[in-house]
Amino acid sequence: MRLEMLRWARCCCWLGVCLSLLGEGGGGSGAAGCRGALCGGGDRDPARQPCLGPRCSGRASRPSRSFPHAAPLPAFPSRSTAELSPELPAPAARGAGESCLGADCAARAPNGTSRDCKGVECKLPLRLRPRARPGGGARCAQQGEACPEPALLREAERAAQVLAEDFGYPASELGVRLTCDLSPGENEVPAEDALILQLQLAKGQDKFVEMLKSQQKIIVDLQQKLAEQQSTLVSQQREILEQQRKMYEQMQLIKVQYGMLFDTVKQMSFQSLHEDIQHYFEAQLQGLQNQVKNHLQKSYSVQKVEVDAKVIDVRESLLDCGLCKSDEFCNFQKTPSQCEKCTLCPAGFFQMSECSANADRICQDRDECIESPNICGERIKCLNTPGGFRCLGIAEKDAALGLCGEEYFFNKEMQECQACSECEDGIVAFPCSPLADTICSGASENKLSESWAANIILPSAKSGTSQVYPGLNLKIKGKLQCEVVSVEDNSLVFRQHGLMWTDLNFAVKHNCRNFLQLSLKLNDTEEGCELSGVRIEQPEGKYFQSTSLSSAAEVEPSQTLSLFLKSPNQFCNQSKDLNIYDLNTPLSLFWLSHDTGAVAMSAQMSTAMHYQTNYRPTFKVISISDPYMLSLSHDGRAIKFTETGVIKFVFHQALYSMGHTCVREGFSLVSYIIRNSTNRELMNMYKSGVNYRDTSISACGATKVNSGDLLSFEILSPAQCNVRYFGDSSGISMLSLIWIPSSVSTAISATVSVTRLPTGAVRNKLLDFTQVSASEKQIQLVSSGELAQKYFRFTERGVASIAFNLKLIHSCNILKVTLNHLISDQMQLRAIGQQIGGPMPEGSIWTSVSLRSSFEVHNGTLISISLDCVRGRINQIAHEHSTSISILWISS
Repeated sequence: MRLEMLRWARCCCWLGVCLSLLGEGGGGSGAAGCRGALCGGGDRDPARQPCLGPRCSGRASRPSRSFPHAAPLPAFPSRSTAELSPELPAPAARGAGESCLGADCAARAPNGTSRDCKGVECKLPLRLRPRARPGGGARCAQQGEACPEPALLREAERAAQVLAEDFGYPASELGVRLTCDLSPGENEVPAEDALILQLQLAKGQDKFVEMLKSQQKIIVDLQQKLAEQQSTLVSQQREILEQQRKMYEQMQLIKVQYGMLFDTVKQMSFQSLHEDIQHYFEAQLQGLQNQVKNHLQKSYSVQKVEVDAKVIDVRESLLDCGLCKSDEFCNFQKTPSQCEKCTLCPAGFFQMSECSANADRICQDRDECIESPNICGERIKCLNTPGGFRCLGIAEKDAALGLCGEEYFFNKEMQECQACSECEDGIVAFPCSPLADTICSGASENKLSESWAANIILPSAKSGTSQVYPGLNLKIKGKLQCEVVSVEDNSLVFRQHGLMWTDLNFAVKHNCRNFLQLSLKLNDTEEGCELSGVRIEQPEGKYFQSTSLSSAAEVEPSQTLSLFLKSPNQFCNQSKDLNIYDLNTPLSLFWLSHDTGAVAMSAQMSTAMHYQTNYRPTFKVISISDPYMLSLSHDGRAIKFTETGVIKFVFHQALYSMGHTCVREGFSLVSYIIRNSTNRELMNMYKSGVNYRDTSISACGATKVNSGDLLSFEILSPAQCNVRYFGDSSGISMLSLIWIPSSVSTAISATVSVTRLPTGAVRNKLLDFTQVSASEKQIQLVSSGELAQKYFRFTERGVASIAFNLKLIHSCNILKVTLNHLISDQMQLRAIGQQIGGPMPEGSIWTSVSLRSSFEVHNGTLISISLDCVRGRINQIAHEHSTSISILWISS
């Protein structure tokens, strides 16, 4: 109700203002007198009394009051005086007959409107221009005196309030200084003040718009500059990447150039250093030779004089030494005198005097550099050494090409050419080669290699040593007597120095809650070590599981080798279902003499990490008999070979897998030979997967290698299978390897033939093979007749070691894999090695069986592999690298 009353009051107020304005406009000149310079009249008499007062033409001298608000005013639309002061009546229209005195007067039209304008009034529309006041100037003129200036009423705050209410802005935010002069008794807002306000508002609006446009332009310029800078930055980044690529290429080129430069500088420095050393040693050796000559001459003379004196003084004949042989002499320097064998001049020496009855043979070093000045070439200097010579700056690869010449070989340890030895009995086992001396043999000389086999037995449960937790030793029962090893206290005891390779085929049925671990231990004492080991996973049912274990090591007399079986779970001791399958000759080994020049190495995996797919193990060398011949690559993932030869290797890897995909697809262990930066797949060993179980995968084989070749491994697992690979010193993740010179060994490899694969109910059927390696003289795959593609024939006596891997799908209760020896005269097969496989794991697509064995062969020995499926059938056999056989032969 109160709000309605206020509205009605305001409306009435505005109505009154309008009526007042209409009344003043029609009242003519009798309303009020004109005061100030704005007065106007109908005539333009120049003699009229001028306007007096502060509102006349001298308006600029009048001080004005302003609002204290100095903030910038936003732009507003122009308004008339009546709009700025709605409570004050607008000035009345001036009559047509009025006259104006003062500088601000303007000519009027007869209807009372402005006929002319001055200054800023001209910018206003006609309806806003000020009108002349009626009668004001005439009254002031009739009285004959100046009109008194009334006191000014300043209402700055009221005007600011009106502006704030009309425009919607508080007075403190207006950006103009408002001046409003009101005279007492008059309700008038000067038109000039409204005009000034309008101009200031318009000017502020223009400035504000200009500022906005300038700011927008600046923002656009900044955006353009930012875009340009971004494009420049992208181009610079591209240039940086290109420069990095070029820098990398240059670094690679610099590495190559640096290697070439280093080799050149090394040769140059070695040549200069060798020249100095040569001069020094030549002088020293010449002096030593002179001293040796003088000493030998004096010694010979003194010996002769002493012998003569002794004979003369004692007056006894030379027969006091007894009857010496033709190649002996009587040594009178010893008391009593005795016969001694005449000294043979070593290789590189020549004889100065013959062996006589009372004097030994005298030998002199041969100076090859003097006898053959160009023996090392024109630009390479020769340095004479005892028994040989040295070409300064010669590389080993050049010496391998026969630079030392005939009857000489390059000695790697001494880094010089040495004369080839001569066999006393004339029996040469291996002739002298550019890199090896002559090897002599005799009727009573020890063998180069020898094989041995045995059975294993599980200890009786009644004995206290048959507890699987913490572990037990399997009993070893030897079949044959051997000079190299013997069986003592269920362990093997070595009798001679040499290198040893052991193969074990093992099949067991157990019901333990965890895995079983089978290991080969050397010495079997606190200071002993586990050579290698495999883990047999916990089965899903009660059936036989098989595995194969191999290892290589350098052995010494009195060292022992034992088989150790253990379980990490103590409840395994309570299992009544721990049975070992009675295989035919499960344990076999071969021994190599150091005279063969073979080298053995053992390395373990260096890390234990989680991987999901492919994995390449890194190795750490544990033991090696000759670091020069075998070494690790720069990243530790491969074995590097220095010389050409034949290798026998085995790699065991323990792992723990999780996921049903592991069981279905299984794992593959691939062996590679890297030759000239090219990978060649050697074999692919398959292993059935497990889910939340421990198991082991292994690969074993033999192959020929060249100088500079690398041997590496890779384990392939399904993409959705989580696998952890173990690497520690317990032997469960080990690599064992033996390198043998090609002069005493060879090897071939073959895969199962694609045609005539045995399927269905297979009972003792022989497998057909296809040879994939080059043919060798000592081992041949029979290619014709009834035995074609089924038998391998040996043509020389020695020791053989085979590794057979089989990948198949079957439903047999037991699958038997047998290595057979064919006796030619009787045409009967005799088993020399055997391995079995149990039922296929549930959920697995494939399964695998491996067989390893070592045995003695003669000229004409024939061997073959047969399969026997008990209560079931064979569905499919994988061919190519998945099912393969490798055969190593070593001369005896």
